Amino acid sequence: MINNKTIFKTGVPEWLVIVSIFAVLLSSVLLFALSTADGMAAAGYYGATAADVQFSLLMFYAAVASFAVVERRFFARVVTKDYLLICIVLEILITYCCYHTREIGLIFALRFLQGIVNCGLTSISLNLLFNRLKSEHAKETGYTIFYGMILCVSPLTALFSVPIVENYEYNVVYKAMIFCFLPSAALLFSLLNRVHILPKTHLFKIDWLSFVLFATMLVLIAYVLIYGQQYDWLEDQTIVVDILAILLLFMVSVARQRSLKRPAVDLAIFKSKNFAIGIVFLVILYLIRGAFGLTSSYFISVLGMDSLHANEIMILNIAGVIAGSLIAIRFLTRQKHLRVLWISGFVCLFVFFLWMGQLFASEAGTVNFYLPLFLQGLGAGMVMSPIVMFIMSSVPDHMSQSAASVGVFVRFSTFSLSLAFINFFQLYFKGKHNDDLRGNLSLLDFNLTERLKIYQSALASRGMLRDEASKAAVGLLNKAVQKQTFLQFCVSYYDWVAVLCLFSILLIALQPVISRTVINLRNKQPAAAGF
Repeated sequence: MINNKTIFKTGVPEWLVIVSIFAVLLSSVLLFALSTADGMAAAGYYGATAADVQFSLLMFYAAVASFAVVERRFFARVVTKDYLLICIVLEILITYCCYHTREIGLIFALRFLQGIVNCGLTSISLNLLFNRLKSEHAKETGYTIFYGMILCVSPLTALFSVPIVENYEYNVVYKAMIFCFLPSAALLFSLLNRVHILPKTHLFKIDWLSFVLFATMLVLIAYVLIYGQQYDWLEDQTIVVDILAILLLFMVSVARQRSLKRPAVDLAIFKSKNFAIGIVFLVILYLIRGAFGLTSSYFISVLGMDSLHANEIMILNIAGVIAGSLIAIRFLTRQKHLRVLWISGFVCLFVFFLWMGQLFASEAGTVNFYLPLFLQGLGAGMVMSPIVMFIMSSVPDHMSQSAASVGVFVRFSTFSLSLAFINFFQLYFKGKHNDDLRGNLSLLDFNLTERLKIYQSALASRGMLRDEASKAAVGLLNKAVQKQTFLQFCVSYYDWVAVLCLFSILLIALQPVISRTVINLRNKQPAAAGF
């Protein structure tokens, strides 16, 4: 690796270097959740469904996860400053195209391209960050900071985009993203010298076929998990064909990696018991993390908050993530008591989901949610980066890139699966609770009659005619029923997630090997990290 002093121009203050790296890294993270920051606004602008908006997010994610297997070859071949310039230009062009289109199909393609470029930007930022952190555990600190940012991506993106969406057309968020990204990228570019951070390699024999196979498989996985519910799963021929294609592509990919002399993903990593343990907990963590989004939905759908207010409350969650990340760094640098750290983090998550299940109600003060939101952030910050680094530390140094690639694939698949679970169980629980609730309602029910009269009186007092007030009252009652069924779904789903957290705690307690594993990334190669 080239000396630190030759990467940036002489005389540049260290604080300016760090600020420029973080600004680019933050802009890259914001791009990830941009399409779902205000899903209803996005769906309305493109004339799409909520599933389409989720799929556009996963197209970005699939690109990051699949391109990670070949990205490092590009980074190592091209001068870092030139590579950054290429990524800057492409990112701006693609984002500008997103600004000018209203076709959801074209958005899918552009978001995929955006993910490929974002993979390069993330890789550059992480390598530069690790290069500037001069402590013995620089990579542990760098990864903890990065994954802490990822845990905060949803509220940060919403705080950035919601004020824009409320005052302008939805597509203006892409223009705003350009003006947010361009200054930080230009600053970092101006500070760099034309040097290679990584040892220079040639571009020949790039495993393009592995990238194509992985990308196709991940896109199909996203399609099945997002649209499967809409098309009744195996009742639809397209879904069945896609599932068969996924299985075929998976088998072909595995066979191909086993046959290659220098595979993109060395399957020997699965011989490590610790690697398998880490992957299991990564899957559990992402299922738990996916459920957290229901809290924001509850604030908006049940309590009637606007999107900006709902995400302003999430600042408490961000504070928890920061505190949890600082605790994680402390544990990791001391290289002991890792099992205590994991158990403490999952206990915080368990308490959060159990507590929120009790707090969910039709009316509630926001102050009641401050401590639980902080607790959720604290728990997530304590376990997110340690689990990723446990996986990286469980394999030899020359397999670190393979471990990173598999980790990105698992995170993508589990994140997609968590969206599918929420979509499926929301329909299931809402249907069940809706039937139970409506089954107990009748026109002879005194409470129902009183409720309709209250609605009619309220509407009539606002100047509505009596006949119109009667019809509108029924509509308000239906809306109240829908709100109540959604509320019951949130309670039921969080109860299940709390059980999953408890299961995780017991599983960690039965795995003493976790504390015996030393987190050491000193000789591991930084990889383009997935979200």
